[in-house]
Amino acid sequence: MAGQAGGGVLSVWAEAQRQEQRRRQAQGRAQVAAQRQEAQATRAAQLATARGEREALRAYQQSREAEAAELSGRLDQRVAELDGLLRVGLARPAFSLAPLLTPASLPAAFDPGRLGVPIPMPDPARYQVPAQGGLLQRRRYEEQRAQAQAQYERDWHQAQAAERERLQQLAEYQRGFEEWAAEHRQQDAERIARTRELAERLGRGEDEAVREYFSAVLYGSTDWPEGFPHRITLAWDMTDRQLVLEWELPGFDVVPEHGRVRYVKTDDRQAPVARPAAERKRIYREVLARSVLRVLDELFRADQGGLLDSVALNGLVQGVDPATGREAGRVLVAVTASRAAFGAIALDRVAPVECLEGLGGRLSPRPERLAEVRAERRPQEVGARVLGHGGDDPDLFTMDPIAFEELIAELFRARGYRVATTARSGDEGVDVVAIDPDPVTGGKIVIQAKRYRSTVSPTAVRDLDSTVRHHGAIKGILVTTAHFGRGSYAYIENKPLSLVNGPELVELLAEQGLRGRLGPAPAGPTAGEPTTRASEVRLRIEWQSRTVAGDPVELDVSAFLCADGRVLSDEHFVFFNNPADPGGAVRLGAARTDAGGQLRTAALTLALDQLGPEVQEVAVAVSTEEEPGPALPLGYLHGLALAVTDRASELELHRWADGTSGIAESALELGAFRRSAPDGGWQFEAAARPVSGGLAGLATGRGVAIA
Repeated sequence: MAGQAGGGVLSVWAEAQRQEQRRRQAQGRAQVAAQRQEAQATRAAQLATARGEREALRAYQQSREAEAAELSGRLDQRVAELDGLLRVGLARPAFSLAPLLTPASLPAAFDPGRLGVPIPMPDPARYQVPAQGGLLQRRRYEEQRAQAQAQYERDWHQAQAAERERLQQLAEYQRGFEEWAAEHRQQDAERIARTRELAERLGRGEDEAVREYFSAVLYGSTDWPEGFPHRITLAWDMTDRQLVLEWELPGFDVVPEHGRVRYVKTDDRQAPVARPAAERKRIYREVLARSVLRVLDELFRADQGGLLDSVALNGLVQGVDPATGREAGRVLVAVTASRAAFGAIALDRVAPVECLEGLGGRLSPRPERLAEVRAERRPQEVGARVLGHGGDDPDLFTMDPIAFEELIAELFRARGYRVATTARSGDEGVDVVAIDPDPVTGGKIVIQAKRYRSTVSPTAVRDLDSTVRHHGAIKGILVTTAHFGRGSYAYIENKPLSLVNGPELVELLAEQGLRGRLGPAPAGPTAGEPTTRASEVRLRIEWQSRTVAGDPVELDVSAFLCADGRVLSDEHFVFFNNPADPGGAVRLGAARTDAGGQLRTAALTLALDQLGPEVQEVAVAVSTEEEPGPALPLGYLHGLALAVTDRASELELHRWADGTSGIAESALELGAFRRSAPDGGWQFEAAARPVSGGLAGLATGRGVAIA
């Protein structure tokens, strides 16, 4: 779920950085205010003196003109600061845990300082009285000698007392130093231990660790211009390896309303000159774009372990919602950026707005009016299960299929469309045709619904695209009770397709006064996700050996033995150069040609009962070979299918044959076997998730170290 920075070691450190920044900003404001008051007092004195004195008046007016120039300079400085916020971020070193793993610098040894110098004892020789002759002189000598001896003894006792006090203070000082050093060493050890533990949990992709780390990355970035809110909400989707983030941005007033200040001699006043509205709007849009690009850069640079495949970021500005009159966050900028796409950008040379749009982002055309754009995925949607008005609302997961179909149709009727249902079936799907009656922009809209609990396969999105073209529709809408993966959102870019996930569906129903909620996850496996007790299964992957153009196609099959989404070790990455895991439970056979040379097949055998308890998941993937030429996009491949069979009974447990039409990537995760607690069986979940980067992209995404 979404969350703020917790009370971990990184949160404490980041908050200390923010406190120091606020202290410096407050000190700067106090200095400026003091200078302004001093200047006002000086002007008042000058004006009183200048009355009737032309030269003095001229000097006064020149000082006022200089003040106007200074005020104008401050406005220019503020705009320059906004213009440079991305450059400042790029110049910062990447966030790292290394400083928190380094012990604090303590003195090598105890330094007693002045207490280390012993108190000098009085020298008896300095108290000697010269002997004198004669009786009277003898008596005076004895008196002086007695006085000197008494003075020596007093000085000696004082020196001894001072030395005892010095030794006592030295012992206390040394004890205090040793206690202080021991406390700091203990704090260092605890901090280093917690940081190492965090690094280990971060490497496993644990939700809390990921959120704490990347919250600290952003909260620890303290050199933003004054007036930037610096508030975030984020969530981590381990399945898609996506960080979902909402970042609060400054309002329109962050750009100075005035472009310069001029001095009016006639009435002795400083007159601000308004900045042109178009210029102020341009600067503000660039500020929003630069802010988002800087956040993305800080996140990806801090991700030294390659944890993030992508970041979904919504930039919000607090403003009044015209529908409710209440203060609310308005999404003015939204973007989902993949690591590969963002890494190909030279941020120090880009135009911020054009760069953001090149990443597929959306920036409000009228941000000064808080005109919203469509948000990307929201943090509260990640892992959301129970949504809706309350327990009395019907559970969309368990609703009768025909009733579900009618509910979807009613939703679009309520939104002003003419609706007709075209199919009614019990396969948890519904097809609806809606007509937009607008004479200019209207037309036929194809609506499909998928009543799923797990992530919708990109294949369903590609099927919708084909359906839209087949029916000559102007748009296609895919509605689901579940979620869509990154591959689905990437596929619909620049296409007349829209995706509505489960939480969004509930919100749309509520807006139209319709009832519906997403109930809790089922205790056991859902339909289409069988649990098997087979001791050994065989996965058969097949594909057409040539493209339509007649070019040969070869696939590499791979498997990853994982815990928390990461391979247990590089040896647990099974592929053509490592055809079995260390225990021999997962074995890859050589590909062969069947059916008169038209069909290629490869087999992967899994001895499920031989997998150790540390193995939580076995992910299966394919990728096109990269030799001798560049890897072929999977969209050129035909006939890709997967069959899962119980080796003992030859019973087919699962079949997937959705194809790869439209996939531009050269690698695809077909699915994964996962342990099905508490019964201890294994559950196969089909995924069909495209992955960029081919076999190397698959491997690095699962934590394999690529030399």
